[in-house]
Amino acid sequence: MSTTDATLTTPTGGPSLAQERRLVTSIPGPRSQELLDRKAAAVPAGVGHTVPISAVAAGGGVVVDADGNSLIDLGSGIAVTTVGNAHPRVVAAVQEQIAQFSHTCFMISPYESYVAVAEKLNELTPGDHDKRTALFNSGAEAVENAVKIARKFTGRPAVVAFDHGYHGRTNLTMALTAKSMPYKSGFGPFAPEVYRMPASYPFRDHLTGPEAAAKAISLIEKQIGADNLAAVLIEPIQGEGGFIVPADGFLPAIVDWCKANGVVFIADEVQSGFARTGSWFASEQFGIVPDLVTTAKGIAGGLPLAGVTGRAEIMDASHAGGLGGTYGGNPVACAAALATIEAYAEEDLAARAREIGEILTARLSAVDDPRIGEVRGRGAMIAAEFIDPATGAPAPELAGAVAKAAIAEGVIVLTCGTYGNVIRFLPPLSIGDELLGEGLDIVLAALAAA
Repeated sequence: MSTTDATLTTPTGGPSLAQERRLVTSIPGPRSQELLDRKAAAVPAGVGHTVPISAVAAGGGVVVDADGNSLIDLGSGIAVTTVGNAHPRVVAAVQEQIAQFSHTCFMISPYESYVAVAEKLNELTPGDHDKRTALFNSGAEAVENAVKIARKFTGRPAVVAFDHGYHGRTNLTMALTAKSMPYKSGFGPFAPEVYRMPASYPFRDHLTGPEAAAKAISLIEKQIGADNLAAVLIEPIQGEGGFIVPADGFLPAIVDWCKANGVVFIADEVQSGFARTGSWFASEQFGIVPDLVTTAKGIAGGLPLAGVTGRAEIMDASHAGGLGGTYGGNPVACAAALATIEAYAEEDLAARAREIGEILTARLSAVDDPRIGEVRGRGAMIAAEFIDPATGAPAPELAGAVAKAAIAEGVIVLTCGTYGNVIRFLPPLSIGDELLGEGLDIVLAALAAA
């Protein structure tokens, strides 16, 4: 058992939970089923769920349900609880802040924690240029505001997004998102002046990075024109699209073109940020310095917070009152973020992410199964793409069956991908090696049996 495994058995959550997979009932158990029945009667059908449980505690590498089942967590609430659920630093910071005040609205009565988070993001995001940060509530809000800021700065209307990209569920971010079901279908019309370009997808396009970039740039110049383009927006590693890692040279070529043409380059690091890929931000691993970076998910240990960080001259382009929101940079969330950032740094969780990535990659790559088309990712953001071995076509039914079987055996895994044929691994960085290995055993057994 690794040093990150906890051994106490108190029921309060956090790392004190017993770090074990434990099935007391089938999933869902009777108490969880009771909540799911209430959910069906009270919550719209459009708000789905992946794991049919009623969660009552979580920490380390497990989630415990109302029936006493303890599930291995390989999802982190979609890369949110990266430092682990109920991290002691975060709990203490939240308790202290909530006892002082819960809200004033930063636009009305500013407070130090918002400024401190902004200072940290200015320090940690790529590049040593002068920066500013504005805080919001969600990744979609951050992306939407980044586009607003880029349009204001350039005076241009058009925005480029990419195939396989995911950026949110608001009207503008649905337009930016590539995949129709379940994110966009039936919800249009969408915001105008959004254009989609081919991304680098080495497993399927077989292009080098410079070749893929040249293809996208040619289309941008022909279909939009640089003089009309405010921003190019991309996830350095595409998340919902299937953890697609672009070919070497793709992102630098796009950044260079943007710089040469006065176009704002926005890196959406909502899922890939905050040590998830083995560095503070995935952009660092590709040698790029974005003009704007959007962050959320792993920023605040599970509390809702998001940010847009970027070059001072771009961020300062907006008039006073043009940016903000009632809850943006809530003081409790900011306190949680400061504690979370401390945990990343002091516990060297980027190194832990790299260790987890090595374990995941080695285990998955060693599987002799032609239905695994590719294992890819960085750090603790790893995915396996499933295919029909005869044709290479995506195999979404297989991915779904494996995930469903693993969940039934007490392992939380998530699917993703434009074609729905990818299983992604996003364990909290607080998970121990033994628990991680057991979770992988269950997933691979489900694959063998599928």
